[in-house]
Amino acid sequence: MLTTLKAILKIAEANNCAIGAFNTPNLASLKAVIGAAEELNQPAIIMHAQIHEEMGICKMEEIAPIMLFMADKATVPICVHLDHGTDLGYIKRGLDIGFTSIMYDGSEFNEKINYANTCIAVELAARYGASVEAEIGSMGARESENGTNHIAGAYTEPEVAYRFARETKIDALACAFGTAHGVYLKQPQLDFERLKEIHHLVDIPLVMHGGSGISSEDYKKVIALGIRKINYYTYMAKAGGTAVANLTDKTFFHDIEVAAINGMKDNVQKAMRIFSP
Repeated sequence: MLTTLKAILKIAEANNCAIGAFNTPNLASLKAVIGAAEELNQPAIIMHAQIHEEMGICKMEEIAPIMLFMADKATVPICVHLDHGTDLGYIKRGLDIGFTSIMYDGSEFNEKINYANTCIAVELAARYGASVEAEIGSMGARESENGTNHIAGAYTEPEVAYRFARETKIDALACAFGTAHGVYLKQPQLDFERLKEIHHLVDIPLVMHGGSGISSEDYKKVIALGIRKINYYTYMAKAGGTAVANLTDKTFFHDIEVAAINGMKDNVQKAMRIFSP
C-alpha cells in the first residue's frame, strides 16, 4: 500500500526501530525490495535518486510509474521517495508524477540558500500532500558517484540542526555524523555523541545516509539514538552483482536477472532484520 514518509516514520517511532530506504533504479531491484518487505511483513521505502538519472541508469519518468504501481499493490506500507533532489524543478516533476515523499539536498549550497530552498520544497510538497526530508551537513559523494566514498569533513552541528528543522518545518532530517555514500574504504568512525545531542535537540525523525557497510552493533546504537530511516543501496547492488558473478551458466539474461533479484532480496532481508525491533 502506498503511503508517505511521515506516516511510515510514525511506524518506526512507535516500534523504536528504523525503516530501510532502498534505491530501486530498475525492475530487478524493485522486485527484490518489495519482495523482501512482503515476505518479512515489514514496511519499506523505495527511492529514485536524481544522480542515478545523471549517471544514465534510468529516467525518473520511466521508473517512477512502475514504483508507484508496485507500491500501491504491495501488501505492506511502501513510501515512494525522491532521493537527493538538488533541483527544485526536478523535485516538482517528481511530485507531479506522484512521489509521496521528496528529499531536497541543498548541501552543496551555503547555509542560507539551503534554508531558503528547503522552505520552498516544503511549501511545494504540501500542495501534493507529500513529506519532505532535507539535509544539513555533508554525507560525501552523492549516492556513490564513483562507487567509493570519502569521509566528509563537514559534520552536522547540533544547534544548526535544531534551527534548521524548526525553521524549515521538514518531516525528517538527514544529518552527518561519520557515514558517507558508497563502498567504505576504511571502517567509518561514527560520532555517537554528536548524534545523541542532535536527537536531544531535534524533535523529528533522523535519517542516516551511507547506511551500507555499517556493523550490526552500530546500526543498533544509531537506532537507539533516534535514527528512523536508513538509506541502503551500495551493498544491496553489490550482492546482486556477486550473485550474477557466481552464476555458472550466464547464457540467458533472464537467468542473470533472477540471480540478481534473489541476491539483492537476500541482502535486503538481512538489513531489514537488523533495522527491525
